[in-house]
Amino acid sequence: MTRKKVLILGAAGRDFHNFNVYYRNNENYEVVGFTATQIPQIDGRTYPPVLAGELYPKGIQIYSEDDMEKLIKDLAVEEVVIAYSDLPHNTVMNLGSRATAAGADFRILGPDNTMVKSTKPVISICAVRTGCGKSQTTRYISDILKANGLKTVAIRHPMPYGDLAKQAVQRFADYADLDKHNCTIEEREEYESHIDMGNVVYAGVDYEAILRQAEQEADVILWDGGNNDWPFYKSDLEIVVADPFRPGHESTFFPGETNFRRAQIIIINKASTAKNEDVVAVEKAAKDMNPSAVVIRAASEVTVENPELVKGKKVLIIEDGPTLTHGGMAIGAGFVAAQKYEAGEIIDPRPFAKGSILAVFNKYSHLGKVLPAMGYYPDQLKDLEDSINGSNAESVVSGTPIDLTRILKVSKPMTRVRYELKDMGDCRLSDHVNKWLSANNLKK
Repeated sequence: MTRKKVLILGAAGRDFHNFNVYYRNNENYEVVGFTATQIPQIDGRTYPPVLAGELYPKGIQIYSEDDMEKLIKDLAVEEVVIAYSDLPHNTVMNLGSRATAAGADFRILGPDNTMVKSTKPVISICAVRTGCGKSQTTRYISDILKANGLKTVAIRHPMPYGDLAKQAVQRFADYADLDKHNCTIEEREEYESHIDMGNVVYAGVDYEAILRQAEQEADVILWDGGNNDWPFYKSDLEIVVADPFRPGHESTFFPGETNFRRAQIIIINKASTAKNEDVVAVEKAAKDMNPSAVVIRAASEVTVENPELVKGKKVLIIEDGPTLTHGGMAIGAGFVAAQKYEAGEIIDPRPFAKGSILAVFNKYSHLGKVLPAMGYYPDQLKDLEDSINGSNAESVVSGTPIDLTRILKVSKPMTRVRYELKDMGDCRLSDHVNKWLSANNLKK
């Protein structure tokens, strides 16, 4: 039987997962390549044979997405599969049009074909866009589960930027594990807060193997989503975070709209600081698109550790990188905190940006007066460090969720920004989560 030749478009996450659960042992298909985008220095590598399985003894080459049309021709590709997230709908169809113009079919694998079933209850936290507030929501729910005496294991959406074979299953329980796995800034931003709370967090490449290991030490699995992707696991409670600073994105971004339409609970985060008409617009969208969902307003409460390093000072603001880049935000929590704590001046980091950091500013022209905390590889970490130390700021306000001083040598005083989810009004997330726990005999 002739196997259909498939090219998977990805960004080192959903693409590998879709392959593992749908294509790896499927003799009807031959995946002839992955393409990569969004993440620097991903293309040019190989998905290793140890992960690719018996049908792929040489592994699978990873190419640049820019070469899609040539790959379709040279590799006789019959089907192109989109498998990454946080894309405007028109970008998805631009990719589809490029694929079909080159003669191939274009496909999206849906949840039923890609979600793995757990033996333990699963709560998933996903979003409409990157930067809506998934991490703080995950921490909020983790606290509720702990208060009920439940052992929580978080499983984070993949960020496999290193040796894929070594990263098949990763377990993080302390800071030494972050160093052992040579985690990037982007990985640390997602894992450190779990470690600080005493949670074990898993990530990696093979998410069925990850799940089976995590189930051995969990009462409840907490899916901590990435970008605006839908969960890799069949969820018993699907919680989705929306952002009133980006009203309308719940119906114009892929696959965030899928999450918005599937959610059992929709959280409109940052509702205390957004325009009321924008909060109302997201509420109306929820009523129109997902009328059965519970809709909750929440605040993202921002604090800084050392207010004296902000008030009246000339500050450089560092923000979470992905939130600013493919998340499309001009500013983040650091900028909000600098304004709240009355910074004397917020400097423009562009004149001080070095190397790959300057390239980020050139690529993402929408950015405000903030420095993206990019650190996908050692040279980029050095560029970030030089950009900070070379600035004329009196102090640094770090809106990234991690302690940057653990991995950078910063010559200026730095204060960290904290942000936590807070209920607003009578409809409280805690009440609905506790109700779900009771309904599933998990309340203690």
